[in-house]
Amino acid sequence: MAAEYTFLIVIFILLVIVFSSFVSVKQGTIVVITVFGKYRRILTPGLNFKLPFIENIYSKISIQNRSVELEFQAVTFDQANVYFKAMLLYSVLDQQEETIKNVAFKFVDERNLMQALIRTVEGSIRAFVATKRQSEVLILRREITEHVKEQLDVILEGWGYHLQDLQLNDITFDDVVMKSMSQVVASNNLKAAAENEGQALLITKTKAAEAEGNAIKISAEAERQASQLRGQGVALFREEVAKGMSVAAKEMKEANMDTSVILFTMWTESIKHFAENSKGNVIFLDGSTDAMQQTMKQMMALNQMNATASKGK
Repeated sequence: MAAEYTFLIVIFILLVIVFSSFVSVKQGTIVVITVFGKYRRILTPGLNFKLPFIENIYSKISIQNRSVELEFQAVTFDQANVYFKAMLLYSVLDQQEETIKNVAFKFVDERNLMQALIRTVEGSIRAFVATKRQSEVLILRREITEHVKEQLDVILEGWGYHLQDLQLNDITFDDVVMKSMSQVVASNNLKAAAENEGQALLITKTKAAEAEGNAIKISAEAERQASQLRGQGVALFREEVAKGMSVAAKEMKEANMDTSVILFTMWTESIKHFAENSKGNVIFLDGSTDAMQQTMKQMMALNQMNATASKGK
């Protein structure tokens, strides 16, 4: 009976030894093996074998990307406080044995690594910002990032890490500074709006003046043409009247009739025209026989002058 118990115990111990000899390593992880506290080798992802009770697992190192958020303050050259919020993305440099040894043994633990990493980033940014003025910080976001990357890459390689990315998500100043900056922006916007409004008003006034000038030119040209046409119409009318009177006088002479009848008819037609088109205006005419004879004499004298002038030509 004792022999059976001894056999079972031996079998159990052998099974424990066998199962403890195999180690399963997750994907994206490297295991560091030590022997009596001294570095021995590394185990890659998958199923691995180790000597039981002799080889020990010192640490498990993730080779995946890791991120950390930072919040810190810096002071510019003109003594303005700047507050940064940043995101740092980093990872193990590679899977080579020397790199893994640096990652495993450079720092006591993860907390000390993070403390050194954060302080290094803060110191690099503060040193850069201290040489710049407040007005320059907001437009130097890319320059700050590149400056930090150049310095951190060398330092992190010595620790076995590589800086993947650094993002400055937020850059702010004290409330008083932010308020003054907002006022500057608002005043610049008002200035730009006033300039644009002035330009628009100038363009509107200029176009209106040009349109008014063109309208005056067009109106003057139309009035000139109308006056010219009216003058031509009056001249043509007088010419036709003269031709008509000449023909009528010639026919009256051929009929042995007094040409004064033509003048009398024209005088009566004129009175009729005045009456029809006066539109309520009052026209005073001397309707006596003497006035009519005097008018006839004047018209005959005018007709005689025209006839004399025609013969002279």
